[in-house]
Amino acid sequence: SHVRKITTTRSNLNMVATSPTPGVNTGTVNGENKSQVPMGWECDDEANCVEIPACDDQICRTSLDVRIHGEWYDLSGWRKAHPAGQHWIDWYDGRDATEVMDAFHSEKARTMWQRLPKSKPDALEVLSADVVPDDTPTQLAFRKLRAELEADGWWERDYVREATLLSIWFGLVAASVATVSVAPPLSTFLLALVMTNAGWLGHDYVHGVDKFTDFMRNFVCIGAGLGTTWWSDKHNKHHALTNEQGVDEDVATDPFLYTWAPDPKHDSPLRKIQHWIFPVPFSALFALWRYDTMVVAIEAVEQKRPGAKTELGLLLAHYFLLLTLFPFGVWVPAVFLSGLMSALIVTPTHQSEELFEDYQPDWVTAQFESTRNAKTTNPFSEWLWGGMQYQLEHHLFPSMPRSKYPLLEPILTKFAQENNIKGGYRVSGEFEIQKMNWELYKGVAEADAVEGAPYSRGHGQLGAINLGFSPAANFPAANLIE
Repeated sequence: SHVRKITTTRSNLNMVATSPTPGVNTGTVNGENKSQVPMGWECDDEANCVEIPACDDQICRTSLDVRIHGEWYDLSGWRKAHPAGQHWIDWYDGRDATEVMDAFHSEKARTMWQRLPKSKPDALEVLSADVVPDDTPTQLAFRKLRAELEADGWWERDYVREATLLSIWFGLVAASVATVSVAPPLSTFLLALVMTNAGWLGHDYVHGVDKFTDFMRNFVCIGAGLGTTWWSDKHNKHHALTNEQGVDEDVATDPFLYTWAPDPKHDSPLRKIQHWIFPVPFSALFALWRYDTMVVAIEAVEQKRPGAKTELGLLLAHYFLLLTLFPFGVWVPAVFLSGLMSALIVTPTHQSEELFEDYQPDWVTAQFESTRNAKTTNPFSEWLWGGMQYQLEHHLFPSMPRSKYPLLEPILTKFAQENNIKGGYRVSGEFEIQKMNWELYKGVAEADAVEGAPYSRGHGQLGAINLGFSPAANFPAANLIE
């Protein structure tokens, strides 16, 4: 059977909790000389930052240091203004975020970070003491490759292809509506294709950073009943921290399906038969995503996150159309059939590869080692997979139009060879990769539980990204001021 290796490295979770260097301006703050008061930063949503007192009556903000393209920046004042949420900033406190910054952000955002304040000397002294590994030759080579691809126009969108994909989707919608009375089973099948395809189109649009994808960003809300806020929070974490146990929710499918032998206290009797019953939890995937979407959308409105009301309105419009056009006996089975199709596509490209117990500072190598592509055999499969068959290309360049992905294979194959990446460019046939996934489930089902095995939800790493605060962001004042 196919054997998957779990890789462990030293974790770099210790954040830099140092008092900001005192300001040199004269004046008083709360009756104290300003030159004796620790100073921090406050930034607006354009990354324009001003120095402010680091302390109030209760807490002092310490530095929140992130390395981008070899320079350390203090993002303590930017974290609250970050459009995608504070948790992303927190997670990279004391870490390098270059590849994540380049992969997920628009051209405008990728120039804004240069306006942020540089880290203070006392923070740099701590960070330089082997807390954070230097950039590897593979990381530096990848940054060069990315710059070359950008200069050569690889992010230019093919609008004829985009129109073709949307036309196929609208055609399926029309066909599912036309057959709902005369052939309900056919309508269910077509509606399942509508939902699955809407998910892949929405996936492209949410990842995109150009004007077209900005305009289409909420398509997935009305087309598939899935929320952009939920998708961004969950899916981008998967991209940034792929196959990291306890962090990546895409490999946290227990107690119904286990991707590694768990600790006895987290075990379930279902594990022993998971390779026989996996289609059942697979089918529930879309229903679970829909439920999570509504929970997050409502919370986003309550938290007054940008665009949250529009998103919730489009989700409600989706359900209005769904319930108006399709009877219960058609749309409910379609949700579960769509879940089965989607799960068969999204699960095998990562689960059978390396899993990591700790944070991986070399993001590029981690993507190669944790990802396997699928080689499709016919035009229908090529369309049905929705670009997910090019999983490595998508993980390395998530904002690139998927039409460019097939052309990247020889480039990435050569890159892996030149940089001696273990396993190289990994690809298997679309049926072989399903077999590998089944063998993984079978192997884990037959394995004994392991004392001390990582827990899928919170194994030593989940802290800042799920709790929503940085260990360095809110530090007791007594620890900073004598």
